[in-house]
Amino acid sequence: MSAELKALQDSETWSIVPRPLNSHVIGCKWVYKVKLNADGQIERYKARLVAKGYNQIAGFDYKETFSPVSKQTTVRVFFAITAAFNWHLTQLDVNNAFLNGDLKEEVYMDIPPGYEIQGEYPENVKLVCKLHKSLYGLKQASREWNAKIKSFIIQYGFIQSNADHSLFTMKTNNGEFIALLLYVDDIVVGSSSKQAADDVKLFLSSHFKLKDLGTVKYFLGLEIARSPEGISISQRKYTLDLLEEHGLLGAKPVSTPIDYNQKLVKAQDEEKLINSTNYRQLVGKLLYLTFSRLDIAYAVQVLSQFMDKPSLEHMNVAHRVLKYLKGSLGQGILMKSESNLMIVGYCDSDWAGCPNSRKSVTGYNMFIGNSLVTWKSKKQSVVSRSSAEAEYRAMASTSCEII
Repeated sequence: MSAELKALQDSETWSIVPRPLNSHVIGCKWVYKVKLNADGQIERYKARLVAKGYNQIAGFDYKETFSPVSKQTTVRVFFAITAAFNWHLTQLDVNNAFLNGDLKEEVYMDIPPGYEIQGEYPENVKLVCKLHKSLYGLKQASREWNAKIKSFIIQYGFIQSNADHSLFTMKTNNGEFIALLLYVDDIVVGSSSKQAADDVKLFLSSHFKLKDLGTVKYFLGLEIARSPEGISISQRKYTLDLLEEHGLLGAKPVSTPIDYNQKLVKAQDEEKLINSTNYRQLVGKLLYLTFSRLDIAYAVQVLSQFMDKPSLEHMNVAHRVLKYLKGSLGQGILMKSESNLMIVGYCDSDWAGCPNSRKSVTGYNMFIGNSLVTWKSKKQSVVSRSSAEAEYRAMASTSCEII
């Protein structure tokens, strides 16, 4: 907590002022978290002062809130090309990232618990913090931070990708190529030479407090391992945590994630789960697991269709996916170092497979050389009147993804 307050003071996040008349003041609170490494060992204890942004008033305390984050496909393509060209990989983390964003709106916040006010103020005066920098919890915090770091990255000479605004690339005068991937405060730099990456790191550290995490090993919950064969991406720890949360660590594994002959239908009101929140949370976590596990993509797509009225049958099918994962905990994808970088896509579809809507399901996957980089299993938006029409729709979606 002391370190957090010191960081807030050093960055001049706020100034203590008497509360102005007709001003809207939001609260704040402390949030505590134990940060773990990929192997489950405690890395550090973390305290974060968070503003109660849910009390902000739209149009008064904030205007725009959207902030881009890198797409899953972009992350996988990044690692696939890195493996193919044998680039150097470096991971950086920005300390107290959101405190670097400059606020455009006037935002007032209560005095943080445990904060000692320096200076003489009359006892009857209500004091508040006038925020100059964005703080965690504010609606616009992520947007302001992204705008700040993006301006410095572009100033260095990077070009922002039009396909994904979190990807930046540049070619130096020496012919070296650098790619930078930004995900909120996590930065991954891939470069054809170590010196080029060090120069980028030196530039960013002159403007932000950076933590050099060295070679990428743990990024966005993904476990990254590199060998002469390529770069392996898995979510073993994430899967183990999911199994432990649902009490299925000791479950007997099954060979398939879903019974492909079983057609799930919408639950009637009397069959609806009493507490459907658990089902929605589980499906949401399984969705993130498809980052590296395409083998459960179809099963998760099916389960996602019953979020509004899940029944016990749907929950049992979701638990079956977990039992399947139990038998292949460390499975993931390998971005191979031997790759010709040719883009190849495969697609297929069923016809009127959904018993509720009679819509077809599109499935496709894409390779860059020998590396699988993107996949999808999704119900089509309209009813196809023939199997040929369903196939054409699948090919159209695949062509868009290739482009």
